[in-house]
Amino acid sequence: MSTVGTATSSRSSTTGWAAVLSVMMGIFSIVTTEILPIGLLTSIGSGFTVSDGTAGLMMTMPGYLAAVAAPTVTVATARVDRRLMLCACMFLLASANFIAAAAPNYWAMLVSRVLVGIVIGGFWSIGAGLANRLVPADSTRRATAVIFSAVPLGSVLGVPLGTLIGDLAGWRVSFVVMGVLSTAVLVALAVLVPPLPAEQATRLDVLRGMIRNVGTRFALLVTFLVVMAHFGTYTYVTPFLERVTHVSSGLITVFLLTYGVAGILGNFLSGAAVARHPHAAFGVAGGLIAFATLTFPLLGQWDAGAIALLIVWGVGYGAVPVCSQTWFAKSAPHAPEAASVLFTASFQATLSTGALVGGIVVDRTSLSTVMLLGGATAALMTMTVLLRTRFAPA
Repeated sequence: MSTVGTATSSRSSTTGWAAVLSVMMGIFSIVTTEILPIGLLTSIGSGFTVSDGTAGLMMTMPGYLAAVAAPTVTVATARVDRRLMLCACMFLLASANFIAAAAPNYWAMLVSRVLVGIVIGGFWSIGAGLANRLVPADSTRRATAVIFSAVPLGSVLGVPLGTLIGDLAGWRVSFVVMGVLSTAVLVALAVLVPPLPAEQATRLDVLRGMIRNVGTRFALLVTFLVVMAHFGTYTYVTPFLERVTHVSSGLITVFLLTYGVAGILGNFLSGAAVARHPHAAFGVAGGLIAFATLTFPLLGQWDAGAIALLIVWGVGYGAVPVCSQTWFAKSAPHAPEAASVLFTASFQATLSTGALVGGIVVDRTSLSTVMLLGGATAALMTMTVLLRTRFAPA
């Protein structure tokens, strides 16, 4: 009897981790698709004859739509099996990538980004909080870290490889590859994820109640500041490396790859630290981003300086999604999916605002100015966390 029980448990655990990996690959595909234009910004902009700031709309639109889609899709489909929802989102993502690859003009490209925004809002809100339903309770924290490792992996593998493919074969081919990958993930989700009937249906009154919570409001504030700082600057890091650092197109892939490796390190370091020291972990992440972006206009003029700062930057940002999601979850332990909805909506809306404001600053001033403004915003986030720690320690 004991042997049978152990075998069943092992088989269940193995199946659960396969499902976790398929969800992680779904988020990897989404993150890579969402931020791929960062590495291809110059190529796509010149292909459609638009400025860097206008090309930045490819980053702005999905985030704003995701912020609306997160609560809308989650509430509207509250009683639909979550596996079915994940598969539907991946079908839309594959379609969006193929539309982008065939886009005859910039407006068609923006249509594809609308679909990406809907996918982000739906998939993230559901997938980010599924770990506790896929693996045993004692493995939930590790499974959550694995799912969120998709964020830096999108930077370390997705964007650099997409940029390399774009350099070798054209940016349209990069989106074709992402379309094929999204289709493969759709199949994996359908096969590996078990049926997941809706539990604790998310309602609008639950979301409203969370917003009235002081802990949730603080999580919203610091997430807004740090994500605004990051995407207001990182969206335009490729033009900076090309025009200020004077990095060749081939080496830009290496620079972005280095940043992504550092992001993976930051992701797993923060996964261990945030459970014990949530304020310190988030404050350090913001401080690293502030240091990197504030000094980029000076030290980023040289290859070695830019590489070193991208490592610091990557470690800092790699910690941000895990820290932010943890803070939202702690503020509403009774409603994990609602916490994921607010996390996704706030994160994506701020991502878009950062890219939009950064584009305006870049078009009207300079790439160095946007780095300094982003650094100041990240520094403000760090000071906010320090004040919170002093007066209301976790």
